[in-house]
Amino acid sequence: MNRLQAILPFGQRIWLDNLSRELIASGELARLIADDGIAGVTSNPAIFYKAIASDARYQSDLAQLKADTGLSAEARYEALVVPDIQAACDLLAPLYETSATADGYVSLEVSPQLAHDEAGTLAAARRLWAGVARPNAMIKIPATAAGIRAFEVLTREGVNVNITLLFSLPQVNAVWDAYIAGLKARHADGKPLAHIKAVASFFLSRVDSLLDPQLPAALQGKTAVAMSKAAYARYHERFNGEEFAALKAAGARAQYLLWASTGTKNKAYSDVLYVESLIGDETVNTTPDATLAAFRDHGVAAATLAADMDDAFRLLAEVKAAGVDLDAAGEKLQADGLKLFDDAFDALLQLTA
Repeated sequence: MNRLQAILPFGQRIWLDNLSRELIASGELARLIADDGIAGVTSNPAIFYKAIASDARYQSDLAQLKADTGLSAEARYEALVVPDIQAACDLLAPLYETSATADGYVSLEVSPQLAHDEAGTLAAARRLWAGVARPNAMIKIPATAAGIRAFEVLTREGVNVNITLLFSLPQVNAVWDAYIAGLKARHADGKPLAHIKAVASFFLSRVDSLLDPQLPAALQGKTAVAMSKAAYARYHERFNGEEFAALKAAGARAQYLLWASTGTKNKAYSDVLYVESLIGDETVNTTPDATLAAFRDHGVAAATLAADMDDAFRLLAEVKAAGVDLDAAGEKLQADGLKLFDDAFDALLQLTA
């Protein structure tokens, strides 16, 4: 068992935050699944921009798509990447089956240009879900107000969702409210709950990058981990308590927290900080290639997420006492994240125009 495989007994699953045709065709993704226990894949506009711009395997298909002048740039982009999502889903299908549909998911994001458009998000999510046509696909939606409303509807419809760009506890709670409401509505409709899977992607390194300059040295590099621990405590209250009991009895799954943005941006910190510090049951960590390699090389697997909870809440109180408004920071970080994804998506559409 390598260091990544050693995480699995603690109840956490590691997903890969990367996808390309090269990764699939070379057999590398299959190797990561077999050797490292990778249990899912996430993608985003920046990941696909890099893939399409640098991987020669896309160019022939792109030329044929451009020859069809009736297609929009976005339609060409979707035609390029949906087969990649399908291929990754198929590689993970055995895990999806052997885990009783708990693992083996692949995320595809709706256009970030729809972040504040509920109807547009719903239409895009339904189109992508139908286009991928794999039960272990997961549609990725940003956790804006419009996105959260769409998430509730999609949960009622039985669509798997990765709701993303979460940076604060109020944002996470709003997402869980929508998930539970969607499940209750689906249950009232008399429809099954057992095969619905959703995750809540909580972003880490960007939190510390924003807040560290506002904090004394003793508090720097610690806020994101402390917030994650607080969110995990709240997760257990909501999904392992009375509130969710009836839905769980009807077959519903909890909406796991997924740790995202886990590549360490500050070189003064450990390159496995956002993996080692947050290993715990009923969670997912999606890691970029470099972080995956770093943990494989020198990471230590231990049950860290539920440890030192009192210290985490104490640190958050000290951060607030230092003048930091964590909720306002979360709103800024989400807006900044949307801008980054918007820019990446614009660049993608320029490639496919």
